[in-house]
Amino acid sequence: MIYPAIDLMDGGCVRLYKGDFDLRTNYEGKPVDVAAGFARDGAKWVHIVDLDGAKNESAAQTDLIISIAKSVDINVQTGGGIRTAAQVKALLTGGVARVVIGSLAVTDPDKVKGWMDEFGAGKFCLAFDVNLDDGVPRPALKGWTESSDTDLYSLIKLYKGHDFGALLVTDIAKDGVLQGANVDLYREILARFPDAPLITSGGVGTLDDVKALKALQPYGVIIGKALYDNKFTLKDAIACSPSA
Repeated sequence: MIYPAIDLMDGGCVRLYKGDFDLRTNYEGKPVDVAAGFARDGAKWVHIVDLDGAKNESAAQTDLIISIAKSVDINVQTGGGIRTAAQVKALLTGGVARVVIGSLAVTDPDKVKGWMDEFGAGKFCLAFDVNLDDGVPRPALKGWTESSDTDLYSLIKLYKGHDFGALLVTDIAKDGVLQGANVDLYREILARFPDAPLITSGGVGTLDDVKALKALQPYGVIIGKALYDNKFTLKDAIACSPSA
């Protein structure tokens, strides 16, 4: 399944280059209209990131995200700066289908597991944005400004037994670069955790990249900058077949 992405800063759609907040591209179009366009083109889900929240560790775009969830006929998966159960509840009661938990899933897994027990594990997507350290993926924290000492695979194991809705992994070095996804990383994740509902993110620049990811049979593929830069259409991404 293709998940078109909307990254929000200051109420508008943006994309970052390799997660660098200083290397930001602003795009025209109101986020609500962008989401509606994705829905018209056949997307069943949209992935929305509150980048202000991710950077400042305090959700800043909640009202806008809820407005999208209520006004557009599409499932919304969203995260960025979520730190409290009250924030989770506000999003879920506001129409968001799945809450994305990033840094907190690394720094306080007991809290996140408690939320899963309270609201239902299927309502959560665990998001690990990783840097490769001698080939070992390690999640980044605080809007990608710091790195965790714990490796990705150990963190995934912490959540075994919780039937969470999705597992999102982004290779930061590939994000916004449009030079191909880290297929080897995703293949390794699925080899270690074959039942993981893996959503891939980062690097998609061509339909061949989409086809290569689809060949892994992941739970989903996030596409952002390539759509905004008109490298191909969302309809083509949804329709294309996996590479042999």
